[in-house]
Amino acid sequence: MNEWVSEVIKMGNLDASVQEFKDFVNKHPKIVREIRKSGRSWQEYYEKWALLGESDPYWNEFTEADTTDNHSQHKSTNENEEKDLISQLMKYTQKIDVDKLQGQIDQLSKAVGSVQEMVSQFKSTGPKESPKDPFHWIKD
Repeated sequence: MNEWVSEVIKMGNLDASVQEFKDFVNKHPKIVREIRKSGRSWQEYYEKWALLGESDPYWNEFTEADTTDNHSQHKSTNENEEKDLISQLMKYTQKIDVDKLQGQIDQLSKAVGSVQEMVSQFKSTGPKESPKDPFHWIKD
């Protein structure tokens, strides 16, 4: 439940308009999700509700259609997105110049080989021995 309405209920002064707003929010569950997502206050939506009224077109975006309709819409949207993704991938693969790609892979392979060769050279020379006691001249 929202914090603002909870505060009013704790005080025991649940005004009739607050109860009406609570009923309105129950009819428009997307309002709760929007408030949680946006971080806006309940007070802001209560004031809009008090000024605009329940029948204002502003509230249409917060009404939920039947859940079966939403589910079928969501499913068809996912299918369309998958088809779009596949068609985009096909377009990209058709635009790829295989010879150019092979040349870039060869260059990358040569660069990695050069780095490996440098690392092996550094390993073969090994670290130079440093004196175990660099301050041997400072003995008490």
